[in-house]
Amino acid sequence: MLMPKRTKWRKQMRGRIRGEATRGNEVAFGEFGLQALEPGWVPARVIEAGRIAISRNAPEAKSWIRIFPHKSVSKKPAETRQGTGKGDVEFWCAVVKPGTIIYEVDGVTEDVAKRAFNRVAHKFPVKVRLVRRRHG
Repeated sequence: MLMPKRTKWRKQMRGRIRGEATRGNEVAFGEFGLQALEPGWVPARVIEAGRIAISRNAPEAKSWIRIFPHKSVSKKPAETRQGTGKGDVEFWCAVVKPGTIIYEVDGVTEDVAKRAFNRVAHKFPVKVRLVRRRHG
């Protein structure tokens, strides 16, 4: 599963997602990309499930994952009283802003890319759309 090799601090604050993506918001490597339309957290297991869906539905495609789960999300066990500190790290997630390109594919037609990304979109906690590379 995707997670950082090491971090300076084990547990992070929740923070809040503001604004649009200013970096990682253009298709850079492939011909087609999957772009987030709303802010949110994408867990590492969802990123991996999306990668598998792309490789199964477009086996001939070259694909890139453009996000990485840097954020640790902690959770307290069920039926635990308040106090006694912060809970243990439950999972890792990527913080996604609107406009962020999540995956890219190349070497396939638009129909194949659309089908593969449609399978991925159903797994995602944020709304996404297919975008094409801008040549210019």
